[in-house]
Amino acid sequence: MIAILKPLSIPDFRWLFLGQLVSLVGTGLATVALALLAFDLNPSDAGLVLGFTLAIKMVAYLIVAPVVGGYAHRLPRKTWLAGLNIGRALMVGVLPFCQEVWQLFTVIFFLNALAAGYTPVYQALLPDILPEEKTYTQALSLSRLAMEMESLLSPALAAFLLLFVSYDLLFQVNSAGFVLAACFLLCVTMPISRGSDRIGGAWHHVSFGIRSYLRTPRLRGVLLLNLALSAAGAMVIVNSVVYVRAVLGLAEELVPLLMLAAGIGSMVAAFALPSLLERFNDRPVMLSGGVILILSLLAGLFDPTYQGLFPLWFFIGAGSTMILIPTGRVVRNSCQESDRNDYFSANFALTHGMWLVGYLLAGSLGGSLGMTLTFLALAALAIVATGLAAFVWKPQDTHELWHEHPEMEHLHPHYHDEHHQHEHQGWEGPEPHVHPHYHEKQKHRHRFVIDEHHCHWPKQQ
Repeated sequence: MIAILKPLSIPDFRWLFLGQLVSLVGTGLATVALALLAFDLNPSDAGLVLGFTLAIKMVAYLIVAPVVGGYAHRLPRKTWLAGLNIGRALMVGVLPFCQEVWQLFTVIFFLNALAAGYTPVYQALLPDILPEEKTYTQALSLSRLAMEMESLLSPALAAFLLLFVSYDLLFQVNSAGFVLAACFLLCVTMPISRGSDRIGGAWHHVSFGIRSYLRTPRLRGVLLLNLALSAAGAMVIVNSVVYVRAVLGLAEELVPLLMLAAGIGSMVAAFALPSLLERFNDRPVMLSGGVILILSLLAGLFDPTYQGLFPLWFFIGAGSTMILIPTGRVVRNSCQESDRNDYFSANFALTHGMWLVGYLLAGSLGGSLGMTLTFLALAALAIVATGLAAFVWKPQDTHELWHEHPEMEHLHPHYHDEHHQHEHQGWEGPEPHVHPHYHEKQKHRHRFVIDEHHCHWPKQQ
C-alpha cells in the first residue's frame, strides 16, 4: 500500500476523509457556479463582486473561528460537525435564489461563518483519531492531496456538467455533498474531548487561543512562514490571469494550464513530505519551503515567458505545501489536548488573516506597479517573513523546558497531573473536579505549552 494511503485503513479516519472529499468536490463545483452567479447579478463588475466575496470570507473566518475555539470543547463534536454541514447545505441551497448582490454577500458570510466553525474543530479532531505521529502526518498529506485534486478536477467536472444543466444545479450538488458528509460523520466514533481547565469570562475564553498561539515562539514562526506563503500563493491566484492576458497577451484558456503547475507542485510535495518529515524536524522543512517561495518570486524579476512561469508556479506550489502540512503537527505539539480547538481555531483565523494581506497586496500592487515590481515586493515580504520566522523559532527549540511556578491558591476544573498532587477529603468527585487547591512554589521541567498554568514562555528561552 502507498504510505500516504495507510490512514484510510483506519475506519474512523476513512469516514472523515470521505466526508471531506465529497465536501471538497461539491465546493469546487459551487465555486465555478458562484463566478457565473456573480456575473449574472452584476455583469459589469463581476470581478469586483468576487473580490468582495473573498474579503467577506476572510472576515467571517477572522471573527467566528476564535469564538468557536473558545467554546467548542463544551459541545459534542459529532453533533456539532454534522450540524454545521447541514447548515452549510442549507446556505448553499439558498444561493441560486439570490437576486441582489447584498443577498449574495449575506449568504456568503453565513456560509463561511459555518465553515469557520467546522474546519478548526475538524482539524483538532484528527490528532485524537490518529494519535500516532507518522499516521497523522500521512493523513495531513492525504488531505492536502485531496484539496489539490479537487482544485484540478472540479473545474473540468463543472465544465462537463454545464454542457447539460444550468449552473444552479451545481449549488444543489454542493448542498447534497454537505448532507452526505454529515451522514459520514455520524459513522465516526469520536473520542470524548478532554474538558478544559479554563476559568474566566467570555473574552478570556474567546481570546485564549490567539493569545496563547502568539505567546508560543514556534507558532509565531509558523505564522510568519504562512505570511511568506500567502505572498507567493496570492501571486499565483490573483495575478496568473493578469500576467497571461495583460502582460503576455495570450488567450484566457492558457490561464488554467498555468495554475495547474502550482497544483502539481503541491501534490508532488504532499507525496514526498511524510518520508521527509521522518528524517528532518518540522522547522528546517518549513524554512526550506519559505526559501523555495522566495527564490521562485525572485525568478519572476527576469520577465519569464509563459513557459518560464511553469517552473516558478510549480515550486511555489511545492514550497507552500512544505509549510502547510507540517503546520498541523506543530500546532498539535504546542498545546494541551484540551486546548486543541482553541489553538487550531487561532491558527485558522490568523493564517487566513495572512492570506487577506497577500490578496490585497498582490491585487493592488499588480494593478499599480506592474508584474516585475510586484514580484519584487512580494519576494521582499517573503524574505522578511522567513527571516523573522528563523529568528523567533530558534534552532534549539525543545518541547521540555525548565520553568518556575510561584506559590498560589486557586479554584478551577483540573485533572491530577504534575501540577495537581494534593490531598482530598472525598467530596471532590471524579476528575476533572473543582475545589480550592494550593500550589507550592516549584521549579521543574516538562513538556511546556501555554495554558492556564503557564501564561508566559520561560524567559531563558
